[in-house]
Amino acid sequence: MGFVNLPAPLSIIIPTLNAAPLLAATTAALMEGVEMGLVRELVISDGGSRDETRDAARELGAVWISGPAGRGGQLARGANAALSPWFLFLHADTHLAPGWAGAVLSHMNAAPDKAACFRLAFRSDAPAARRVAAWANWRTQALGLPYGDQGLLIARRVYEGIGGYRDLPLMEDVEIARALNGRLTMLPVEARTSAERYEREGWLRRGGANLLTLARYRLGARPDRLARQYHGGD
Repeated sequence: MGFVNLPAPLSIIIPTLNAAPLLAATTAALMEGVEMGLVRELVISDGGSRDETRDAARELGAVWISGPAGRGGQLARGANAALSPWFLFLHADTHLAPGWAGAVLSHMNAAPDKAACFRLAFRSDAPAARRVAAWANWRTQALGLPYGDQGLLIARRVYEGIGGYRDLPLMEDVEIARALNGRLTMLPVEARTSAERYEREGWLRRGGANLLTLARYRLGARPDRLARQYHGGD
């Protein structure tokens, strides 16, 4: 079963960059929403992939948008192309747990003026994975600052009212959370994201680097420079 245009309330928007190996598993987890009649379309907003991402999107029946790399800009372009009254922004390596569609529909009906994200979990059995996820979920509840890996469910009118995603190469999730100014809740369903980078670099090192990057951004560091360092540049 592929994604097709239907008169349903939700557009799912995924930014990609050389994500062909990731899309099959990520979108397989979304099919319960298609079967419920919740999902109208899948929008793939690509940043210049050189692999088979476009072919994978075509096989899924997705709307294809292409432009410069940079997650904030890609998310914004995806929203501009989407047709539904609700958006779900999701990373290409994040798998939503069973039951997500029911939780999303309940939120749409109960709290249309609020955005929502999912509980973070990592696809890893390491004890550190649970600790990092627990920290992220505490940060979400206490500070209203979820990671982009947790997804973002938001009504179009709320999204447009706060100005949408800024065209930033990094920290676009922090900026939209700040713009929501507390109008955010966490759904009781997990978003299970890849642990590959943490496992490669070390949980403590990667987690500490993330905190340092956030602190530097709040102190005024330029997002483009932070993005180069985050992705292994200068």
